[in-house]
Amino acid sequence: MALLIPLNMLFSTEVTSSKIQSDNPLFQRTLKAYHIVAPLIHGNVLEIGCGEGYGVELLYKNASQLTLIDKSPYTAEFINNKYPNTVIIQEKIPPLTTLASNSFDVVVSFQVIEHIKEASLYIEEIHRVLKPGGKAYISTPNALKTIARNPWHYKEYTYQDLTNLFDHTFSKYTIQAIKGNQKTDTYYEKNKKSVARFLRYDIFNLEHKIPAWMLQIPYEIANRMNRKKLLHKHPELVNDITLDDYSLAPHSEASLDFFCTLEK
Repeated sequence: MALLIPLNMLFSTEVTSSKIQSDNPLFQRTLKAYHIVAPLIHGNVLEIGCGEGYGVELLYKNASQLTLIDKSPYTAEFINNKYPNTVIIQEKIPPLTTLASNSFDVVVSFQVIEHIKEASLYIEEIHRVLKPGGKAYISTPNALKTIARNPWHYKEYTYQDLTNLFDHTFSKYTIQAIKGNQKTDTYYEKNKKSVARFLRYDIFNLEHKIPAWMLQIPYEIANRMNRKKLLHKHPELVNDITLDDYSLAPHSEASLDFFCTLEK
């Protein structure tokens, strides 16, 4: 009998899985960034923080060489058999200790920067490994749309936060957004109300008072319970959200995720 290992143990961080039905709205939203960037992939490509690798195929098709970095020791096992010519590095970043300067045409890093304590170094390292004229594509949640504290995130960003961060290293960049539609807005509001019902039991406001590491496992359990509850109560809504319900748009306070293009 196969050993079933919780995803948070596999990847030592929060995970949005392609294999968990209740994750579908967020999975489609995260996958959308890969579909946006896929036509722009060429040459020597680096992905930082590939997780279970559900975006790898879209990068692999157009890259002449693909390198993946993730801190999980299980990443290679998940990906190597399917994409044998891919270089996989297990490493906590930053810095990117094993990678040469000026070596990549494209860097992709989706839903990663919010987990990084040394964000300035992370951006500096992306700049360092890019070839002149190379581009990096980064996505991250909009802090203004956060429903509750996520203890897996070191920092969540506003548009101004990202501008301040990028200005130190990149002279050319754009900050756009991944937005939803009426269907995803409905899911967001139902999720928001459901989370609020969970948080009403936090009468001492411990969510914001105790260290993040103490919240990680309770958060993971509550998050899974909440998503399963939403699936049970609104199965059509959860299952019917697709890539087509998300699109690239100018940034706004209502943006779900920021989609950033940085050019060296």
